Amino acid sequence: MNIVIAGAGDVGFHLAELLATENQNIVLIDNDQDVLDYAGSHLDVLTVRGDATSIATLETARVRNADLLLAVTTSEQTNMMSAILSKKMGAGRVIARVDNEEYLDCDGTETICSLGIDQLISPRQLASLEIERLIKKCSFTDIYEFERGKLSLVGITLANDSPLVGKQLQEVEGLNNREEMQLIAILRGHQTIIPRGNTELRRHDHIYFISRPENTNLVEHFVGKKPRTVVNAMIMGGTDLAIATARRLQHDYNVTIVENSKKRCQHITELLDNVLVVNGDYTNFDLLEEEGLSKMDAFMALTENSETNIIACLTAHNHGVYKTIAQVENKEYIHISQNIGVDTLINKKLLAANDIFRYVRKGNVEAITSLQGVDAEVIEYVITKSNRLTKLPLKDLHFPSTALIGGVIRGDETIIPNGSSQLQLGDRVIVFAKPEALRRLEQLFR
Repeated sequence: MNIVIAGAGDVGFHLAELLATENQNIVLIDNDQDVLDYAGSHLDVLTVRGDATSIATLETARVRNADLLLAVTTSEQTNMMSAILSKKMGAGRVIARVDNEEYLDCDGTETICSLGIDQLISPRQLASLEIERLIKKCSFTDIYEFERGKLSLVGITLANDSPLVGKQLQEVEGLNNREEMQLIAILRGHQTIIPRGNTELRRHDHIYFISRPENTNLVEHFVGKKPRTVVNAMIMGGTDLAIATARRLQHDYNVTIVENSKKRCQHITELLDNVLVVNGDYTNFDLLEEEGLSKMDAFMALTENSETNIIACLTAHNHGVYKTIAQVENKEYIHISQNIGVDTLINKKLLAANDIFRYVRKGNVEAITSLQGVDAEVIEYVITKSNRLTKLPLKDLHFPSTALIGGVIRGDETIIPNGSSQLQLGDRVIVFAKPEALRRLEQLFR
């Protein structure tokens, strides 16, 4: 597939990084030569310096032959113009990154798409939606959905008093051959573990399950977590993401926003009708305590400063807040989230890149998802032809030891497989795999 990416920032670079592993033909456009030099030295891509709204630049990038154009610069106007021009010049599918709320409602999206843009992607909207999911299921630190919610992948941390601590998996009653859920990975410090029968669970292990959405409460019960409902939530910072998040939460929770700019507070008050807005220095934790920090069930630090957000969440946790979420701009922080005491780190750009990747098709790979801090991928394969995968039960497939099938989507049916399960043509198979297993998996699912 020939892919042109306009914008070599965090979103564009991460997309190029994902796609380069898929052996796609990628051209990266950006105005900044230093950014292009970095991308060119780290990734197998061609680079073009220039304005992504310039017809000459798009011609140089061979957009006429592109199967896909991804316009993901930091400028909404540039992205839309680049996408429209590329479509007119012959690009097969064009996707543009935007944040304007007007463009994202049904009427706005229909109008924009009538100009020739196939898909709009909003990092802010994706981040606010992710936060909403995490607040609704506040025991979990990660929630990923496959096939519009037919199966869920959830992450949860083992507390000191969990009944699973100190047990080998083979000793855990009811874990094997369950039809409701499957344990697929363990993150222990910086070590990623594929669970086997003799694997012993330890306190503070971060473990990942695949389950049907209606059974995620069974995961909580299984690991000894008491279900917790969020009532009071505090958001630190009055950023656009904070406003978008508060808009989603305001009618279901008691939401307080703390912002240090009086002018910004007035703006927030005009936009939201069911939120308490407090003007004050949000780095003053005495102020946050006066505004009820210790009575909060959830705390979201959504300022533009990653370090401030992380420290604020750690402080909120020390004040007894159950759920903490921090926005970080530096994607490198994502890999340490499970080791520093913050429940979840959110990076808008990585969320956008992973979401866009869903629209990229290569053979029978349907989607790839990265987990925070985990040295592995969750890959959704589609079985497109009859072969040994469909003729033998899973236990006889000689599957790589560093990979595990977590779930199968068969039409409207969802299956948590065991060794006796057998795959069928058309199945969507969710596989957790470490890097060394990828080549073998490509051979199996080819």
